[in-house]
Amino acid sequence: MFSKEESRILRQDFWISFGKSFPRKWILYDTKLKGFSFKFHFDTKKALVALDVEDDLEFRIKYWEKLVALKSILHDDYLPNAIYEEEYFLENQKEISRIYVPLDQKVSIHNKNTWQQVMAFFNENMSLFEAFFEEYKEVIEG
Repeated sequence: MFSKEESRILRQDFWISFGKSFPRKWILYDTKLKGFSFKFHFDTKKALVALDVEDDLEFRIKYWEKLVALKSILHDDYLPNAIYEEEYFLENQKEISRIYVPLDQKVSIHNKNTWQQVMAFFNENMSLFEAFFEEYKEVIEG
């Protein structure tokens, strides 16, 4: 077991190491679409990249319908393992809509031996997610 401080330091070390290993500017929150953001997630049990739609219900429905219409393109040309969840609950019980790609292997941010694998997964899959977004942004906005 790790203390809260040890865990915090490991998390910080991972993200610093990731930034140094793959130095680039990710879109993340800078989508220019309200409530529409990309996320990296890595904890003691799993790693995933996600596209979250978490604005008011009207915007969520609007964006979600467009994303569902593009589902076959996302699966066929970019991320075949992307999972669509219209009703996804965050740890704080907030409901959002999420498209995500999980890393299938067992990993932990507390295990430095899994870090390189997660970094490569993040870089590859988030790059594909962003390429999809850049290509179809106007359709999603529309």
